[in-house]
Amino acid sequence: MTQKIAIIYQTQAPPERNGIIKPMKPGGYSDSGADIAYSLQKQHIEVITPVESPRVDHDLDWVFPDSKEGIQSSIDKGADIIWLNTVLYTGHPIEEFLKMGISVVGQVPENVDLYDDKWVTNTLLKDHGLPIPKSIMISRENLENYTLDFDFPVVAKPIRGRGSQGVSLVRSQEELSSILKEMFSSNDFGEALYVEEFLAGEEVTITVMPPGNYSIDHQNIPQKNYWSLPPVRRFNHENGIAPYNGTVAVINNSKVLNDVELQSEIIIQLCKDCEEAARIVDAKAPIRIDCRADSKGKYFLFDLNMKPNMTGPSRPHRQDQDSLTALAARKIGWSFDDLILNMLNQSWKYPL
Repeated sequence: MTQKIAIIYQTQAPPERNGIIKPMKPGGYSDSGADIAYSLQKQHIEVITPVESPRVDHDLDWVFPDSKEGIQSSIDKGADIIWLNTVLYTGHPIEEFLKMGISVVGQVPENVDLYDDKWVTNTLLKDHGLPIPKSIMISRENLENYTLDFDFPVVAKPIRGRGSQGVSLVRSQEELSSILKEMFSSNDFGEALYVEEFLAGEEVTITVMPPGNYSIDHQNIPQKNYWSLPPVRRFNHENGIAPYNGTVAVINNSKVLNDVELQSEIIIQLCKDCEEAARIVDAKAPIRIDCRADSKGKYFLFDLNMKPNMTGPSRPHRQDQDSLTALAARKIGWSFDDLILNMLNQSWKYPL
């Protein structure tokens, strides 16, 4: 049976959770959704689109809204697999269609809802013995009487963040007080914020793929367990923080580790730690974990992303739009098209 794929994008911010707000990305990932759709179409896979003849440089010609009406429209046009290129949560409209038996590419909505919370996720990973930086949750209620048990500098960030938006390196108590008050007064991130120790060493990002059957070097490779793409080093930080990829293209501040580095015991163990983290959160699609070393070279997992950015250079006007995952994939011989096709091949439906 021929697969017919539709890609959905985010049209509204997810609901608050315990007073915590996850800001919405402008455009709702319609850009990467269009990159994915164009890649699939190039590979002669039938892509269902909102318009008859989508224009290559018009993102919204390629993707459907992630509303109930948008998803239903894609199915009415013939889609039998929905690619969830959006932010998911418990109560997301896709849940109704999952219960009806639709196949999807992406995560389980309730898992994203749970693990988008950095405090919940990092506490869980730490309880499983994984290396997590020291941290504290600061709310409006304890803003005047919290106690840090780690030294400055520290990093202040949203609990349900998106990339490096709202993330700041803070060098003193006075500066922290000022930044926290500013973040709370903006109300962009809700009633609580996350502060963790700053790690002064190198930063790498690791994409972990779910178990499944993959095509690597023109061979079918069964992967029974979670497995890592080669880590990507981040550099050219701005004030200690990797800049948001909407501001600086990742190809300008990121590079895959070389063969010698990939064979180091430290990196091999870090990949194993990230694979264990993916198992713990029951990932059904790629996740991305940001890791950083302290001044002694010990790596910690500090940010687990249930929805990695998936932009790629599939369309002619977006040749500089590699994502971190696409960069990593190239190291194992995958083009962006190969990555997208292998992601499609891990589609799933209820019951899991």
